[in-house]
Amino acid sequence: MSLLRRFLPVAYAVLVVLVVGVVGYMAIEGWSFLDALYMTVITVSTVGYFEVHSLSTAGRVFTVVLIIGGVGVMLYALTSIVQYLTEGYLGTLLGRSRMKGKLSKLKGHVILCGYGRVGQEVASAFSDEKTEFVVIEQSQEAHAKAAFDGCLCLQGDATMDSVLEEAGIHSARALVAAVGTDADNIYITLSARGMNPHLAIVARASTEESESKLRRAGADRIIFPLRVGGQRMAMSALHPLVVDFIDTTLRVHGRELVLEEVTVGPTSPLAGVSIGQGQPHTVGTAILAVKKKDGDVLTNPPPDTLVETGDQLVVIGSREHLHLLEGPP
Repeated sequence: MSLLRRFLPVAYAVLVVLVVGVVGYMAIEGWSFLDALYMTVITVSTVGYFEVHSLSTAGRVFTVVLIIGGVGVMLYALTSIVQYLTEGYLGTLLGRSRMKGKLSKLKGHVILCGYGRVGQEVASAFSDEKTEFVVIEQSQEAHAKAAFDGCLCLQGDATMDSVLEEAGIHSARALVAAVGTDADNIYITLSARGMNPHLAIVARASTEESESKLRRAGADRIIFPLRVGGQRMAMSALHPLVVDFIDTTLRVHGRELVLEEVTVGPTSPLAGVSIGQGQPHTVGTAILAVKKKDGDVLTNPPPDTLVETGDQLVVIGSREHLHLLEGPP
């Protein structure tokens, strides 16, 4: 509810009391406008310094009625103001303070800009993967929706550096720009890249024209929701088993088989050996691709492919075996 809609009835009630009091004293006692206004204000505010003039019997009866009705209205107005300050402004400050405390503890999290239909799907996937993330949403309704869904959320304009900084962009590992317009996504990408050069940025685009601009702004990955949706529909019609298999390995809860990205650590049993030599440690898994530190991607790598610390593997298998490939911390 807006501030105007909330306090308009209160203002009307106070104004009616003042008008009734002024008109009543002027009609009953014959006082001037200023005297009648002064008497009304000190009566309904319970200050009650002294009577402007001696009151007649009718004036005293009117004053009693004015006190009963007017004081009640003033108490209602005062209560509304205090409630607004407590639940609104002060509540916002306290909520913001608690949010800052939570955000300051985040390390290696993901920043999700926008909580529309695309943003909600992204947030759902993050929740499924137990990934820490914070939502930045400017719309009050969408922000309330994110909070209701249990997301750590920050209300503000993601195109502003101060908001990105509050979301912990310097300690984040990735950012997803999924707001409604390409212009805002470009601006967010540009700001985020300037603030954190090592940040992985995934941006949403609606038109082909925006793709080159997003890349120049610093986006690592650009997603066209309409294109992805169309491709998925075509794949579902032509290769339904493949689509079902991918869904099973990516999004099904409690799954035994997962498709995952694994970074080879210095203690990994694969570090410094070929895929063939490390085969005893890859039982129950299959290495589908290797991304070398120089950026080269080897799909369906042969057994003599050397695996080095820092390489990234696309592996399918059980979570237990996948963690073994990363190596103990």
